[in-house]
Amino acid sequence: MRRYVSLLTAAALLFVSGCSKKSAAADLDITGSMELKYAEQFSVDYCENGCSVVTVGDDKFLIVPEGTAVPDNTSGMTVIQQPVENIYVAASSAMDLFDGIDKLDEVKMISTAESGWSLPHIRDAVKSGKIKYIGKYSSPDYESLVSDNCGIAIESTMIYHTPEVKEQLESFDIPVLVERSSYEKHPLGRMEWIKLYGLITGNYIAAEQLFTEKTKAFEELSVNDIPESERRTAAFFYITSSGYVSIRKPGDYVSKMIDLAGGRYIFTADDLDTDENALSTMNIQTETFYDIAHDADILIYNSTIDGELESIDQLIEKSSVLADFKAVKNGNVWCTGQNMFQQSTGAADMMIDLNKVFTGEPTNNELTFLHRLE
Repeated sequence: MRRYVSLLTAAALLFVSGCSKKSAAADLDITGSMELKYAEQFSVDYCENGCSVVTVGDDKFLIVPEGTAVPDNTSGMTVIQQPVENIYVAASSAMDLFDGIDKLDEVKMISTAESGWSLPHIRDAVKSGKIKYIGKYSSPDYESLVSDNCGIAIESTMIYHTPEVKEQLESFDIPVLVERSSYEKHPLGRMEWIKLYGLITGNYIAAEQLFTEKTKAFEELSVNDIPESERRTAAFFYITSSGYVSIRKPGDYVSKMIDLAGGRYIFTADDLDTDENALSTMNIQTETFYDIAHDADILIYNSTIDGELESIDQLIEKSSVLADFKAVKNGNVWCTGQNMFQQSTGAADMMIDLNKVFTGEPTNNELTFLHRLE
């Protein structure tokens, strides 16, 4: 049976100087750390005895390989004993990462219903009962979690709004990892969390290989050579049911993807009265959208909420004022696929798509997540 140790102090690991670091547990000699290129919201230290110390925010976890004895002193750390099975995922962005390392079979419970999935194979797995929907993250079916011997709960930071749920899970000796990929500054930092899930599930090599393969083409782009004044401008948006325009806030990871791909996001902090909430989107009046974005070189319609568009006529039906936009007149309007946000392993591919749109005239069959509206 897994052994779970409650968090006793925020200062979970104390290091001393010398040729190797020592953790709070006397028998954990730190011999190295996981190499991370973009992610900043987690870290991993490797121990001489084969264990790994994972730090996520103020939480620390000790991953103990199968067949390795749990150290005597694990004060301040949550012990995760491998093999990790019967995983509960309440952070939907993590699902594609488990799938990417061929560990989706280990996910048995989720908090997103069948209708909430745009990834067909995950939706089919939920429909067939292979993966069980056990209620929203704020009120999961505890009986299922216990009877199915849940090995770990992967929560989003939304769980902090209902801390009693986290406490209840921990009372059942279920380790709770609150993933913070949405706080990563670099879009590829989100995808690099695949390395952590690979480590937890014992498939780190596959995770590292996939991450390297996915990021290689992006890293070969020469976007730094494009002067700011020559970058094509882009607006990323959708029209809400109430007639507002929902845009990504300046500095949000989508706007960063546009910049990293060689474009320039049309909205700036100086243009908008952005609030201080944690939301990455904001609604603005159509008039405001027109004033700022009508001369944008490229329009990108976000299909995640109300479905994909195929034609410019469909776009104009949502808001007739769009007919006067430069990009509409030039036929430079694109639409995302609905799976863009749930397919976490696609961040590099999305930026490559954007780069093709910003630097050339790609056909739809050259792109993964975007298609041109006819």
